[in-house]
Amino acid sequence: MLKKEGQIRIPSGCAISGIFAKDGKRLCGDAIVKSIATMHDRSNGLGGGFAGYGIYPEYKDLYAFHVFYDDINAREQCGRFLEKRFDVVNLSKIPIKKTPKITNEPLIWRYFVTPLQTKLADSQLDEREYVARCVIRINTEIDGAYVFSSGKNMGVFKAVGFPEDVGEFYRLDEYEGYCWTAHGRYPTNTPGWWGGAHPFAMLDYSIVHNGEISSYDANRRYIEMFGYKCTLLTDTEVITYIIDYLNRRKGLTLEEIASVVAAPFWNTIEQKPAAEREKLTYLRTVFSSLLITGPFSILLGFDGGLMALNDRLKLRSMVVGEKDQMVYIASEECAIRAIEPNPHKIWSPKGGEPVIITLNGGVR
Repeated sequence: MLKKEGQIRIPSGCAISGIFAKDGKRLCGDAIVKSIATMHDRSNGLGGGFAGYGIYPEYKDLYAFHVFYDDINAREQCGRFLEKRFDVVNLSKIPIKKTPKITNEPLIWRYFVTPLQTKLADSQLDEREYVARCVIRINTEIDGAYVFSSGKNMGVFKAVGFPEDVGEFYRLDEYEGYCWTAHGRYPTNTPGWWGGAHPFAMLDYSIVHNGEISSYDANRRYIEMFGYKCTLLTDTEVITYIIDYLNRRKGLTLEEIASVVAAPFWNTIEQKPAAEREKLTYLRTVFSSLLITGPFSILLGFDGGLMALNDRLKLRSMVVGEKDQMVYIASEECAIRAIEPNPHKIWSPKGGEPVIITLNGGVR
């Protein structure tokens, strides 16, 4: 019998898309929805989501917590936790548009907060570490509460559904940002649920991912030694924590991070000039447990920038387009041309070769 969509496993499924304005121009969220919708058949309705940067200029100095709650009791517990540790400047339900295609939604709330200075001083932590630890505590200790976005002037919007329906549900046409990423999910080994949809975020870092991580257990065991907890029933979550650990806590550059998670093969390293060979050998040796194996293409959003990266064998598709101040990245060229029919330049990055875009900067 001929099997229909949703009845078969599509290991090359999932779709990612990203838009970035190098000059900081704020773009309406409907553009990224149109882009990801073009790749509808790479999803199956079990997860879709978006991350937008620059979307909260009126609260740009505050952390924006987006939170899922299973029930009112979880919301009340989390509210008490936040009030003891943060100055809650504003809180409200996240505006949504009811649609029959998105069902069984949890309670979805948004808080704009800043750490209480007395609590921050007592913690002897820097501000971002203090916030990250609070997020992890909520997600692991308060049953039925999940902070799925916690950065400044950015936010994640995700659900169970096709991404274009998720965009309509969250009314993304009412938001504007200089960077948008999107994901359409075809789950392979993990269930589709609201918390497990992409993007995954910690502080201002967000990840959308097409692929499958065969090194997940090794990566998870290593990263959890440093206080992170992988609780969301999907392999992609660990990538976000790896990025946060290597960039924020260890101070590695994005290029160095790419050389850890998509490390060159040893025979490739041996052919490099002496100084580069020494550096790559150091990174592969010291952070060997953070090498991500298996097919992947990822988009990393962060404050002021965007990075695209394939696995070192390039087992997942990814295309980059440019026109004037705009950069477009997607799993398929059609998703770029849907919103920019005539890019000046279009190409596919090599495996393990990061593409990094920053505000007021270029593409490297």
